[in-house]
Amino acid sequence: MPKIFKTGAMENKKVELLRQKGVNIPNPESVYIGENVNLDRISGQGVTLYAGCKIIGERSLILPNVRLGYEAPVTLENTMVGENTRLNGGFFQDAVFLGNNVFGSGGHVRKGTILEEEANAAHTVGLKQTILFPFVTLGSLINFCDCFMAGGTSRKDHSEVGSSFIHFNYTPNQDKATASMMGNVHKGVMLNQRPIFLGGQGGLVGPVRMGYGCVTAAGSIIRKNELNNDRMILGGSFKEVSLPRRIGVYSQVDRIVNNNIAYLAGLISLNAWYHHIRSLFVHEFFSEELFLGMQKNLTDCIDERIKQLKLFHEKVVISKQILLTGSKGKQTNAICLHEVADEMLKKAVDVFNKERCSDQMSGEGERLVKAIELAIAKKGKHYIPIIQNLDSQTVKTGSRWLYGIEEKITTPLLVSV
Repeated sequence: MPKIFKTGAMENKKVELLRQKGVNIPNPESVYIGENVNLDRISGQGVTLYAGCKIIGERSLILPNVRLGYEAPVTLENTMVGENTRLNGGFFQDAVFLGNNVFGSGGHVRKGTILEEEANAAHTVGLKQTILFPFVTLGSLINFCDCFMAGGTSRKDHSEVGSSFIHFNYTPNQDKATASMMGNVHKGVMLNQRPIFLGGQGGLVGPVRMGYGCVTAAGSIIRKNELNNDRMILGGSFKEVSLPRRIGVYSQVDRIVNNNIAYLAGLISLNAWYHHIRSLFVHEFFSEELFLGMQKNLTDCIDERIKQLKLFHEKVVISKQILLTGSKGKQTNAICLHEVADEMLKKAVDVFNKERCSDQMSGEGERLVKAIELAIAKKGKHYIPIIQNLDSQTVKTGSRWLYGIEEKITTPLLVSV
């Protein structure tokens, strides 16, 4: 019993210290601050913690002008919240919000999630291992785990996911090699691409890749890549039918492998962007901690995708054996694809680990860094306007640099027969 009273006193003291620091806590008796929370990582400037808020975890970080729990209680665990962000209700664990984000009540946001500047979500949205580039907006009642999405140039011209949308990220073969990429990294980072629109009451069966400017009709379930830009995509419905199922067999192993390789290559090129470009915009303690948190979450995303690819590889080997058993010695196209996929997956992890640890800088990258440093010297460390005002030649140079990183990874690993 004495221990309980001691802990409670410490929590109340932390709440009081935050109030003294300038944090607005209208109902302090209802706010919980964990024992291991570092109060130096919570700004006292314009921050409001409404009733029912709970902050735990030593990595939790709150920048100026953040508002938590306006609509419903918020639990923040080792989550980093950038300036002018509004998390209106829900559970946020090991996530990073880079600033000017809005998230409606009922949020469920977990490890490996990064919302870059001005990315938003309405109520009841679930995210995990998800990266949203600036301006991307999610409607309500959405499950969008294991996704990357870019596109758009402002909040008025943004990529959008319609309400009641789901990304199907778990297969009947019980794997999660299913991450989907809407847009790409090498062009998306330049914040000048046409937005992507995923219609409401629809879904994606991962892994899927999609080009910029694409629109999926409301109610569509998308199962195939669309790498061309500016396409209208309508996913048809199935007729009622019952077919025999070969348990444990993959019918499109080449598509699954290739999409996973492309996704990981994109994340590794994004890691180079964060390391060499995003780091240029760090200007004080809070921004540096936010940057480090963003890097960590990207590392977690890469780790997760490699982990899931290893597990998928084990299942591909089993799938190949099932096909060989049923083929009676005949070398079918499906078996050939499985054999090539097996060989590619054997060396894929080594390639990923080597490239993710490489510096990845090139002459094109160096020219981009110099152009951005010059712009920062003139206009200050303001990420979005600096990137969007780069001249067209510099933009092309930067995209070529990142695409070169991706191509170096994908070229020796793509599966084809």
